[in-house]
Order: sequence, then C-alpha cells, then structure tokens
Amino acid sequence: VAIHWYGALFATGFLIGYQIMQHIYRREGYPTEQLDKLLTYIFIGTIVGARLAHVLFYEPEYYFSNPVEILKIWHGGLASHGGTIGVLLAIWLFVKQHPDTRLFWLLDRLAIPTALVSCFIRLGNFMNSEIVGLPTGGDWGIVFERVDQLPRHPVQLYEAACYAITFVVLLSFYRLQKMKREGFAFGLFMVLIFGSRFLLEFVKTPQAAYEAGFAISVGQWLSIPFILLGIVAMSRAKPARV
Repeated sequence: VAIHWYGALFATGFLIGYQIMQHIYRREGYPTEQLDKLLTYIFIGTIVGARLAHVLFYEPEYYFSNPVEILKIWHGGLASHGGTIGVLLAIWLFVKQHPDTRLFWLLDRLAIPTALVSCFIRLGNFMNSEIVGLPTGGDWGIVFERVDQLPRHPVQLYEAACYAITFVVLLSFYRLQKMKREGFAFGLFMVLIFGSRFLLEFVKTPQAAYEAGFAISVGQWLSIPFILLGIVAMSRAKPARV
C-alpha cells in the first residue's frame, strides 16, 4: 500500500484542528454544529486559494500553456500564501452567513489549529522531498535522493518547528485567558508564521523559475503583506466583548 504522505498529514492536521475547535467551542458555550460547515468552507478556501496562487505566482507560463493541468492538484503545486487568502475569504463568507459569530473572535481561535496544520503540511513536504533547502556546503544536512546527492538544509523541518512553536505559543496564550483583545492573537499568528517564512526563505531553493536575480524571493515578497497585516491587527486590537 502506497502512503501519500502529504495528503495523509494534511488530512491529519485538519482532523486534529477540528478537534481543537470543538474543544474551544464547548469551553466557551458555542454550538459545535456550525463547525462542520466552517470546516468545509476552510477546506475549500485552502485548496482553491493555494492552487490559484501557485499557478499565478510560481509557474504561470506552464499552467497558462496547459490550463487543464490547473485542475490536477494531485500532481502537486499548492502555495501557502494563496491558501491563507482563501481561508480568510472563506471565514469572512462564513461570518457573513452567521452574524452571531464575530470575525476577529473566530480568527483569533482558528489561528491555534491553523499553526498546527501548517506544521503537518511542512512535514508532508519533507516526506515528499518538496521545497528543499540550499546545499549546506559541508558534510552535514539531509540528502534528498529524489533531488540529488548533496546534503541540504532540511528547511521543511525548520518551518515545521517554527509553526509548532507558534502553535504552542498561541495555545498557551489562549489557555492563560490572554485573548482579551480581539484580533491580537490573529495578528501574532501572522507575524510569527510569515516572519519565520520570510527568514527561512534565505536557505530555501528558488520556487519560481523567473525569480533568479531577485534581491528577495517570491515567497518573501508574498510574505511581507501578511506580516504587515499582522502588525496592524495587533496594534488595532480592541477589547473583547463579553
């Protein structure tokens, strides 16, 4: 039996995230029946947003020449920045249909399992030898045999570790009842996730064929707006309504 690690870890992250949100809803006295619909919105937003971003920002020439390939997500090609935009739009649509749920109340709490899901996704990339790091230039590193025989930075594990730490920080923040300003935890999530992503891009192989000669990578350019959004969200966070 062939195990498709990326899909298995992606699904595992979503299922654990669902359990975390169930716990949060029950703890705060919210009906958990809405979670199935919310999960569906988020799942669709993640896949559609991540796929379109990969097509537009990383391999536009290939996909515009082979438009049918855009639908073949099983061949790989998902971009986390687009997935984030898709998730934010999905949550906004969900809140519009459920006005009893406040947008930043939900974003603050969804940031917790989302950090964990991001960790699982990077572990899936590691198992698939995707998004590899630059050669270490020494006798240490990990050899990705599907790529070449050079020891490389296991940048997927670096990212997974950063996202796991972000998950622990946000979960501790929540359990210590620090979510007294709506939007702050969401902003902290954005700064930690995309800030670490920006820094780790320096040891990552180029993901877009056209980015050769860029001062910073496409991934770094795309991370900057999310970091700024996080800073704005934290600075403008308002006291939570009871």
